[in-house]
Amino acid sequence: MPEQLTNGQYHTVYNLLSLVIAAQLFTSIYLLVVQPRVLPRYRQALVVAAIVCGIAAYHYFRIFDSFRGAFVTDAVGGQGTYTQAAGSAFNEGYRYVDWLLTVPLLLVELVVVLALAKKLQTSLLVRLIPASALMIALGYPGEISGDNLTRNVFGLLSTIPFLYILYVLFVELTRSLDRQPPAVRQTVSRLRILLFATWGVYPIAYLLPLLGLDGADAWVGKQAGYSIADILAKALYGLLIYRIARLKSFADDPAFAEVEGGHDQAVSHEHLDEGQPKAAKVGR
Repeated sequence: MPEQLTNGQYHTVYNLLSLVIAAQLFTSIYLLVVQPRVLPRYRQALVVAAIVCGIAAYHYFRIFDSFRGAFVTDAVGGQGTYTQAAGSAFNEGYRYVDWLLTVPLLLVELVVVLALAKKLQTSLLVRLIPASALMIALGYPGEISGDNLTRNVFGLLSTIPFLYILYVLFVELTRSLDRQPPAVRQTVSRLRILLFATWGVYPIAYLLPLLGLDGADAWVGKQAGYSIADILAKALYGLLIYRIARLKSFADDPAFAEVEGGHDQAVSHEHLDEGQPKAAKVGR
């Protein structure tokens, strides 16, 4: 952690943390409110998505308080340079506690919303949940270490379960998507890419000290990267889970789709996937 931040650096982190709190908190509320918009069998996935965002909002409140306590200024109106407060430090551990809880739950959301066969669902969960928890647990010792060798070792170790998770999501899960509605398959593909892209931000931020980037600018960049990635990987991800639940609800129950106004959308996606003529696609 830098010993001081400029006024601009301080307020960049301050405003980003505030943005994450708002995004996670109100996405959590939204996902709870829209429960009746999907069939009962898919509501568990939305509850898990809401819990993920709620956990993130709570920890960002703690991160926000830790940040405010770690840097202080004597300037009138808070417009001067912010220095590290005596006896205080920014607690990066809050992020890892959050990830340890939410990353496994993100994978639970995806598996549960697909409503796969019980045996397959259990098989996926018993592999993905321990792998994701291990990935986070192995990354933390390197994060808090000032020694590059330690960061290298634990960074490499945490990459192993990360690659295994990608294998399960992009190879094994793909084999299970044939019976899903076409629109669901498309959304799952986007969702997996979102996970890959956002999770990729974390190791980049983790490696900044190893790349020779340090000081206040690097620290602020790391906090910005973590914050934006958390919005995408939790709030946006949760909204995509809601979209999958809606599409599957429409496909399962045409009467429900009619009431919810999703009948035409579900039918159009089915026709496109079946290779309708171009003119039909344009006139959709």
